[in-house]
Parts: sequence; C-alpha cells; structure tokens
Amino acid sequence: MSIRYDGQVAIVTGSGGGLDRCHAIELAKRGAKVVVNDLGGSVDGSGRGSDAAEAVVAEIVAASGEAIANGANVAKYDEVEAMIKQTVDKWGRVDILVNNAGILRDKSFAKCSLEDYKLVLDVHLMGTVNCTKACWEIMREQAYGRIVVTTSSSGLYGNFGQTNYGSAKMGVIGMMNTLSQEGAKYNIRVNALAPTAGTRMTEGLLPEEAFELLTPETVTPAVLYMVSEDAPTRTILAAGAGSFAVARIVESAGKWLPPEEQTPEGIAASWDDITATEGETQPGGGAEQTVKMVGLAMQGLGLS
Repeated sequence: MSIRYDGQVAIVTGSGGGLDRCHAIELAKRGAKVVVNDLGGSVDGSGRGSDAAEAVVAEIVAASGEAIANGANVAKYDEVEAMIKQTVDKWGRVDILVNNAGILRDKSFAKCSLEDYKLVLDVHLMGTVNCTKACWEIMREQAYGRIVVTTSSSGLYGNFGQTNYGSAKMGVIGMMNTLSQEGAKYNIRVNALAPTAGTRMTEGLLPEEAFELLTPETVTPAVLYMVSEDAPTRTILAAGAGSFAVARIVESAGKWLPPEEQTPEGIAASWDDITATEGETQPGGGAEQTVKMVGLAMQGLGLS
C-alpha cells in the first residue's frame, strides 16, 4: 500500500528548518500542495525573516512539487487567519495541518521569568490552538481533516529546566484528547507526535553519535502516517532514530475505601492497592473516570 496525498493541501508550521522542513518536503514528494510556514526567527524566538521558508519552497518546486511560503507568527491569530486565507485562495481547501512551530527558553523554574514562560506557552500551545482553530471550520465543512500536534517527552515525562516547554507540550495533549472526540463525526482525526531528533533545538545537548542517528528523516514517517487517510486518532506516537512507540495515559483500577478509611491515613494504608498496575485502563474520555469511581463506590457499598 502506497500512502499519498494527491489533491490534498497541507500546512506545516515551523517548516523552514529541522523536523518540519523534512515533513514538508516529504508531504510534497507524495503529492501534497504545501504551505511552508516559518517565522524565520532564532531558537529563542527572536528575529524574523523569510529566507528559510523560501529556501524550502524552492527545494520543493525544484523537485516538481507545489508549495508556497508564509511567515505568519503562529502566536498571533490575525496572522494565522491571513495564512489560512492565502491557502484557501490559492488551493481552495486545507486537508492537513502539522503543528510544529516552537521556541526554547530553557531555565530552571526558579530562574525562569514569567515573560519567558508565557512566550513559550504562546508559541507552542496557543500557536497550535490558533492554527487549529483557523482550520477547524474548513475541515468540518469538507468532512475531512488530519491534524498533528507536536508534544515532547519533556511534557510527558519531565525534563529539568523545561517547565515552560513541558507545560505547553502537555497542553496540546489535552487539546488532542478533546478535539479527537469533537472531530470524529466530521472525519477529522487528531494525533500527537513525540519526536526525538537532532535539530538546532537539540544540538549540543546530545552525544555526537546519538545526534547522527536522530535525523529528522527518521521521525517524518510517523507524521506521514498520522496524516494519512487511514490514520488513527487520539494517538501519541513517539519517533526517533527509526524507532516508533505509542505513549498512553493510563489509570489504575483503583480501590474504594469505606467511609471510616476515607482519610489521608486510609489512603496511605491502601497505597499499594491504589497504585497497583494490574487492571490499568486507558480511559476514552473524562466521563469514564467518573463512571468508574461511582461504580467502585456502589460495589463497595453493596448497591450493585
């Protein structure tokens, strides 16, 4: 089976370099018309320029693909709206959105300013919200959409010095969980990429041997699959060095405590049972947790 995107239009944010440059080029190779969005700033978000995006467009066009450059700042909704208008005016639709634009302002929480914290949230989280919001009605009306948000192991598991980045990267998971439900009847599928790659954002942080294995090209296949017609939805797909895994948010089976044990001391005494991994589940929605908790209580009280 060959996965292609002929006749489809893809927007890839942050694609002037790194991972999303690779995503954009490979989407174009497989038939997609691509909007190469990049602010053209430095890793910390300062500066602006169109050279990076234009260079990727030139590379795609030279390979007989179709692409246009756009320099919208994803943190500013009016600029995102203009990007979507440019896309629809040019090609009439938006089928694929890959949210990857981001910056780093790494510092320990004690040293991180609120300004830097907010800026990272604005780019990673609100940038993803802005681009998705601007495309959402278009995808609903055409009854088709494939959206990828970019999360990180820093959000899923934590990483020293990245409280701002980790917060934003877990925020997009909450967004994905709900949008995958709201988009289901409109054939909109929403997934998350958790990449590990050697890019300018990780240069100097990894041993050279590992850096050489962690090429963007080993991550992009995950994105290509998650924006395909037969893509899953509500999936966190980790990718790096040609290896792929699925991350899940699970909940233990839990334990009901009788009224006299519903105390902090009672929780401490039952901690091993409460945290036991046997019987863990992956809830399909927030209401499932409520149903489970009430069910445990009713069973414990002999009401079911």
